[in-house]
Amino acid sequence: MNEPIRPQLNRRFRFLDTLTIGFVVVLLVSNLVGPKICQFGPLLVSGAQLLFPLTYIWGNVFTEVYGYGAARRAIWMGFFGMGLLAVMGQVAVLLPPATGWHDQQAFARVFGLVPRFAVASLAAYWAGEFTNSYTLARMKLWTGGRYLWTRTISSTVSGQLVDTVVVIVIAFWGVETPAHILVMIGSAYAFKVVYEVLATPLTYAVVGALKRAEGVDAFDRGTNFSPFAFKG
Repeated sequence: MNEPIRPQLNRRFRFLDTLTIGFVVVLLVSNLVGPKICQFGPLLVSGAQLLFPLTYIWGNVFTEVYGYGAARRAIWMGFFGMGLLAVMGQVAVLLPPATGWHDQQAFARVFGLVPRFAVASLAAYWAGEFTNSYTLARMKLWTGGRYLWTRTISSTVSGQLVDTVVVIVIAFWGVETPAHILVMIGSAYAFKVVYEVLATPLTYAVVGALKRAEGVDAFDRGTNFSPFAFKG
């Protein structure tokens, strides 16, 4: 069993940078595939719903193995990456298309953003991911590092609730009725939580493998949990 330590981001880890890059890539791709609506029997889900919940598994891995500071760093990198994609996508849509290029409408459907939805997506991601990582880090201290499944599920339940409520309320308030908004929140939230619970064995396997490979099991004792504190 690795000795519990306080996280040290200045230490060189073998897999942390690769995992962070993968986390940001999944975030960006989930935004690009979001407009696609898929049907599985009676269920309708967007492409983003199939991919975005993986970021919460990633967040759990960052926090559990490397500590809250590593998760905070990855969340901010993802936030700025999503913001850059939104801005540059909109700029590219607004630029005049070349004569003979006939894909402007299709390009705009993928990269064009309604400002309200862009704000909703960024705000929900930021709030949900930090809620997820904070909950897991605090519960790890409370449980003394035991009962990983309770931490991963509890952090997901709290983080996905914040994410779902924020994105749907900002995006649809005043457009849909309150009753319809509640239905949207409930169905989206249930899908995300079930997705994450089913992925718990995968989270266990990845966390265990990384702890052994990196020789670390970070405990956030004395950590500053402010999202804006980039040290400590």
